Amino acid sequence: MADHGGSQHGIARTSRVRTEEQRQRDLGRIAKYRELEDQARALASRGEHSTPELFQITTKLLRLNPEYYTIWNARRRCLISGSFSNSSAGSSRSKGSSTTSATPNTAPSSAKCSSPSSATTPPGPGPQTAGKSGTTADDAGDEASNPIENHEATPTPAEAKAPAAEATQTTEATEAQDLSVIKSELAFTIPLLLESPKCYWIWSYRLWILEQAIARLPARQARKVWEEELGLVSMMLGRDRRNFHAWGYRRHVVDQLESTALHGSSMVETEFAYTDSMIKTDLSNFSAWHRRSRLIPRLLEERGADAQTRREFFNQELELIHNALNVGPEDQSLWYYHQFLVLNLVSPNQPNPTTPSQALIVPDLPLADRIGYLTSEINLIDELLEDYDDVKSIYEALFEYRLYQTQLEGRQPDEREKEELARWLGKLKQLDPMRSGRWADLEKEVGLGVYM
Repeated sequence: MADHGGSQHGIARTSRVRTEEQRQRDLGRIAKYRELEDQARALASRGEHSTPELFQITTKLLRLNPEYYTIWNARRRCLISGSFSNSSAGSSRSKGSSTTSATPNTAPSSAKCSSPSSATTPPGPGPQTAGKSGTTADDAGDEASNPIENHEATPTPAEAKAPAAEATQTTEATEAQDLSVIKSELAFTIPLLLESPKCYWIWSYRLWILEQAIARLPARQARKVWEEELGLVSMMLGRDRRNFHAWGYRRHVVDQLESTALHGSSMVETEFAYTDSMIKTDLSNFSAWHRRSRLIPRLLEERGADAQTRREFFNQELELIHNALNVGPEDQSLWYYHQFLVLNLVSPNQPNPTTPSQALIVPDLPLADRIGYLTSEINLIDELLEDYDDVKSIYEALFEYRLYQTQLEGRQPDEREKEELARWLGKLKQLDPMRSGRWADLEKEVGLGVYM
């Protein structure tokens, strides 16, 4: 019997016959996995996230199953409860405000999840008061209860400097500890990403770790951590240029590197150049074309492009997509970008889902020129039929763009154009009968019944 669901992306799935020895080995792995899962649930239910044992179990489970998002959440709690310092460092927090002492600088890969209480200074007599960060107030109550005694014990200048020096050392140690944890966790996810590059939960966890860098480290250190991510995502896109998870991740990393939190500046020029290189490597890279379309408005604005510069840029983009369509007119990603350019001609002052008004390349182009551009595009696409008369996307573009042209000219299609539209629509019915309802709707909408 044929396996109708046994292929993916054109690759046939072959059945694998397991020996009894392999089956027993698989059952043993499953039993071990279930045992780890039960242990993790038991420890988490008791709130023992600060224990090294739970952290070790999350490491083992995630290496076996990185899709287990509940375990990723448990790992987050482990870090917050133990490995990370008790309060966030960074520009958003006053340096030296934490009274915690440094915990041993041990990376989480060694499963060192110490208890938060172990990071606090031993309390003096009387009850401790928890601060906003969850750390203890370290004898603050004793000082407040005896202000006269504190006033009379005026410290010498050297003695006054000592607490500040200790606080600085504590802050530096805390930052070093947090940086070590962050780097270790980022390293932990790399083998998982290489094995499962489209696992959402790995990418999500990695972003969470990077956010900890912003919250806990000085901006200079945090920025260096984020900059290194561009190298990682470039590597991942080098392995799979169409990995939309990696493309989305890259956009987020760039947004953060441009942010004031990381003392950033615009990266639009370098990112636009990156889309160039990715498109030259693979014309079918939809994500690269999409990224390019979203960068163009900022690119032109930051360049201070005038009307003539914008027009020259538009011509260059048209030439780029023309060359691509001549090579691969069946590629949907190319038609997406071509439509993006055409819509710049059709709706210069009206926002639409594909091209918001602020995203237009040539907003000041005269109507006559827009009609001329569109007529030229229709003629160029029609020429593709000489070599590619069975490509559905060509007929769709011709049909749509001819209606755009009459819209710009403020009129209905004439008799010759209706015959032309009917011919293109008839070809679409042949090439894509599964969308017969859509073609019938278009036929009624344009009034082509008598021409079909």
